[in-house]
Amino acid sequence: MKFSSYGVLFGLLLAGCPVVLPQQPDAKQENVPVDPNRILLDVTRVNVLFTVTDKKGRFITDLAKDDFQVFEKKKEQNIVQFTAESDLPLRLALLIDTSNSIRDRFKFEQEAAVEFINSTVRPREDKAMLVSFDSATELVADLTDNPEVLAKAVRSLRPGGGTSLYDAIFYACKDKLQLDQPRDKFRRAMVIVSDGDDNQSRVTRDQALEMAQKADVVIYAISTNNKHEPSEGDKILRYFTEETGGQAFFPFEARDLSQSFENIANELRHQYNIFYRPSPLEADGLFHPVNVRVKGRKDVIVRARKGYYAPKLKT
Repeated sequence: MKFSSYGVLFGLLLAGCPVVLPQQPDAKQENVPVDPNRILLDVTRVNVLFTVTDKKGRFITDLAKDDFQVFEKKKEQNIVQFTAESDLPLRLALLIDTSNSIRDRFKFEQEAAVEFINSTVRPREDKAMLVSFDSATELVADLTDNPEVLAKAVRSLRPGGGTSLYDAIFYACKDKLQLDQPRDKFRRAMVIVSDGDDNQSRVTRDQALEMAQKADVVIYAISTNNKHEPSEGDKILRYFTEETGGQAFFPFEARDLSQSFENIANELRHQYNIFYRPSPLEADGLFHPVNVRVKGRKDVIVRARKGYYAPKLKT
């Protein structure tokens, strides 16, 4: 496999998809046979969307490019682009658990979700979708910029059945959220409302997480566990959110759900985005750990995804 760089940038999408182009002959070598399998690769750009807060959870929004360091496999990377993404169009999936286990607080969930949609989705800019899951996953409302359509869909939900959380995450990321391109023009996020206890999915927890990472989706979760003590489901929700750079919320009372949704909405408007070109470049299809730090600051917390899947190139 050969790698060439011409003056025009050619960025690979980090979705694990190979990009193969025929080689163009050099101006001085017009009679040289073209190898149709030669890969023209200039650079892979990795983008990391993240949030910075102080120890009390207050957003820090006045940082600049030179305040940050990015490490891949413990090697510092060169940041080539930095932006504060307060207005980037949002692609949002709202996943609501409709299993029997959440029946007693379901009405509160619906109204809190409707309030969140109305305060978050900006018509003609953002798009959101609604997925319900119990024994099966159902697309209740496809990606739309119409809050009224989404609110009506939320109010139409009825609880019943088992829980297929992992299938719902996998489906929303693979079949919906990763479709709009180019990736760096949209913020992809998922909000899960569930107790986190999966007993029906066909895919595994780690398969669901891998798909979320490949789709560059940040996961937030609101636990519906009302037992006032941590559960296995809470651990699963925390796992998904920590690995993707999101956050999990554990409201003790149903009436506190609205505050959890409001916290997520605020975070979605207070994020930074960094782009860098991996050095060394490894198009191996594997997971590459990434760590974002604020230089010389131990009083802040950075929430970012733990890494990305590099594209796998065919030889």
